[in-house]
Formats: sequence, structure tokens, C-alpha cells
Amino acid sequence: MKKLSAMSKVYLLFVFAILYAPIFYLIFYSFNSGGSMNNFESFTLEHYAAVFDDSRLIIILLNTVLVALLSGLIATIIGTLGAVGIVSLKDKKMRNTLLSLNNVLIVSPDVVIGASFLILFTMIGVKLGFASVLVSHIAFSVPIVVLMVLPKLLEMNTSLIDAARDLGATKRDVLTRVILPYISPGIFAGFFMALTYSLDDFAVTFFVTGNGFSTLSVEIYSMARAGISLTINAISGLVFAVTVLIVIGYYFINKGSKSVATGGQR
Repeated sequence: MKKLSAMSKVYLLFVFAILYAPIFYLIFYSFNSGGSMNNFESFTLEHYAAVFDDSRLIIILLNTVLVALLSGLIATIIGTLGAVGIVSLKDKKMRNTLLSLNNVLIVSPDVVIGASFLILFTMIGVKLGFASVLVSHIAFSVPIVVLMVLPKLLEMNTSLIDAARDLGATKRDVLTRVILPYISPGIFAGFFMALTYSLDDFAVTFFVTGNGFSTLSVEIYSMARAGISLTINAISGLVFAVTVLIVIGYYFINKGSKSVATGGQR
């Protein structure tokens, strides 16, 4: 790989500093014993303790994680099967049409998606709450999973499938023993992307959540409207830490998958 020039490194450092500075600023004041973000008085963990002492906040946090895990898992199954179906289409026009429709959903504004689901649930009489949030999160996560799995499917050598069929493998064997193991890095990437998209989604959730059910992003928005509280900083710090752990976990899983695929060769 070509080494980056000094100017490129400075530019990248500048970009990352802009991206991460607000987050670290917010986390830094989560340890402030004062009640504002103006002056750092002394180190304290009282704001984190306040988060764990608030049972309602813990329930909301568990709801958020549950929705993220379920929507990520279901979207990964649907998206993976959808990607396999799209690639297996022989009609190129139909394949390109489906890919375009998939991309349209990705670039559609969250406000439009949220409003559309709100109208749909209202029309068919679905009560807003856990189910409506879960369904909408699955819906906007499926196109992301399709986009993450497709590259692995397209780079796969079709001679592997032909060889498996020649050896007597059924369609199910080809799918479960040849295709899925090969594209597993893309599947894991799709799952983690869906998970993180669900965790930090606000716009869509804001439209489809009802009374008695909320996710962390909506709750933080409500708390921020009521006034600045360093408890928000503590929650945001915890979410950021969990997200970093997820990314690290994905890195090691992806590294392990590549190591298995190459037989440990570098």
C-alpha cells in the first residue's frame, strides 16, 4: 500500500479532530461535579451513578438495545436472502431495478421514512410502540444489509457453486455450506451496521414511537429540551463506549473470518 504524504496525514488528523472533538468535549464534562459545561470544577462519577439509579432510564436503555439487536438480526436474515436473490437473477434489467430501489431507500431522508411509517401504521390501525419501532427499524436496516452483503457475493467465484453441485450438493447445501460461509464477513458487517443505525436513529423513531415506549435517542432529545443536564453527557458517553466496543468486536470477528478464509496466511 502506498504511504500517505505528510500533507495527507495532517489533513486526516484535522478531519478526525473536527469529528471527535465535540464527542470528547461532551464526555469530558460528564465527569464534572458542577452542573454546567462552562467550568470544570472537579472529577466525579455522580452523573453516571444518576443514570444507573434512574430505573426508567435503564428500562429505556434496555428497550433501545433490544430493538437494536432484534431489528439487526431480522434485517440481516432478510437482507442476506434478498442479496442472494438479487444476485441470482438472470434478468439484468430486473436486477438493476431492484438495486436502484434498494439504493433509493438508503438515500431517502429519515423524516420521509418516519412520516411514511406513521401514516401507514395509522391507516392499518397498528398501535404505536415497540412493534411499530421494531418494524420501522427492520425496514430501514434491510437495504443497508443488502448493500454490505452484495460485494462479497459479486466477488465470489461461481465455480465454487458449480463444483458443489457437481459433487451432489442440493440447493440448501450450496446455500448453507458454500455461499453463507464465504459471505460471512459481509453478513457480520451488515449486522453491525444495522445495529449501530438502530441504536442512534432518532428521526424515524420519533415518528413511530408511542406513549409508554421510548428509545434512548428520543429520551435524550426530550431531556435536552427540558434543560441541559450532565446526565445526558453521561448517557452519551456510555453509548459511545458501547459503540466503540461493538466496532472493536466487529474488527476482531472480521479479522478472524479473513484468517480462516486464507488458512492463516498473511
